[in-house]
Amino acid sequence: MLLSMTGFGEARALTPDLAVSLEVRSVNNRHLKVTVRGSEPYPALEPDFEKVIRRTVKRGTLHLTVRVERQRGTNGHTLNTAVLTGYLQQIQAACPAATDTSVLLAALLALPGIAPEAGSRTAVPEEEWPLVERVLHEALTKLDAVRRDEGRAMADELLLHHRHIKDQLELVRQHLPRVMDDYRQRLLDRIRQAVASAGVTVEPEHLIRELAAYADRTDVSEEVTRLDAHLIQFEEVIRKESDGPGRRLEFVLQEMGRETNTLGSKAGDVTISRNVVEIKATLEKMKELVQNVE
Repeated sequence: MLLSMTGFGEARALTPDLAVSLEVRSVNNRHLKVTVRGSEPYPALEPDFEKVIRRTVKRGTLHLTVRVERQRGTNGHTLNTAVLTGYLQQIQAACPAATDTSVLLAALLALPGIAPEAGSRTAVPEEEWPLVERVLHEALTKLDAVRRDEGRAMADELLLHHRHIKDQLELVRQHLPRVMDDYRQRLLDRIRQAVASAGVTVEPEHLIRELAAYADRTDVSEEVTRLDAHLIQFEEVIRKESDGPGRRLEFVLQEMGRETNTLGSKAGDVTISRNVVEIKATLEKMKELVQNVE
């Protein structure tokens, strides 16, 4: 089963104290990369999110948006009494004449660190993370469903291209015997013309030697066999592998392209060259698809 590297998933949860929503969008990448945006302090927790994501996702760039709304209660604004006392003691030590405490307090409340904003966090409260993690799992489940649907569609299309290449390769295999016959006929025609104009004779063994050399130069049976073996392997990976087969498919396609290039350069035949061009064009389509397979 192939999995696409692109998809979208979202999930929400609501408790009396918290409202959590999470969106995850994935795009293709050769490696796994996670970025987190949203309510503080969650963007700083990318390693924790990545640890959870790695259980289900092998490759791709995942963009997470985390929104956590906390209920504002009586503790929405909390005075930092230690900082407030420290400010007051320092002012009184520096200015003993400053005795009007009410005026001092009014000024002190505007200083940084006295009254943090409600909802601000420097660390995740222990009661929040389990809920956020559960919402993350729900969003990843929905993302996985989208990736599986796209993966099935890509597998079907890849198998269609695979069949087309097999058909083209079979045409090459059927045409190979004619290549030697055509060359033999062209060679005989040129020899007859030369003999007729120059009045010389050609020894049969010379003709046989030339034909043997040409057959050796243009023998592509090995390339055809290897390309056919790569096609079998490619189909097996699509149908049977499920543990991140994208990189293996990329490697097999690379080998198929190498054999196809050698086939085209050695064959020296117009008909086979057309088949090779068709195979190359189909391989390019397959490469574009495989780049999005996990």
